[in-house]
Amino acid sequence: MSEHDVRRVVIRGRVQGVGFRAFVEHTALQRGVEGWVRNRRDGSVEAVLAGPADKVAEMIAAVRRGPSAARVEMLEEFPAGPEDVGRRYPGELFSMLPTA
Repeated sequence: MSEHDVRRVVIRGRVQGVGFRAFVEHTALQRGVEGWVRNRRDGSVEAVLAGPADKVAEMIAAVRRGPSAARVEMLEEFPAGPEDVGRRYPGELFSMLPTA
């Protein structure tokens, strides 16, 4: 059994208007990773990723690359907890939340 991990990431660069949130959501659902993603008013994208530690690590590596139209300049990673994951919409494994 793999260790469970919950991480919050903030991605900066050309990450809005390039399909970044849809990429994160699709990639998370493919890997069975729970959480959410949203744009931030400062131009960054924020996500909370929860699941087996190896799958969360794969997600962070994928997000660091992003979709082809994106240019990731910086990715900050922070510990997170169940209360962070709980912001997603009820009944959804992974949610795209409104801009914050």
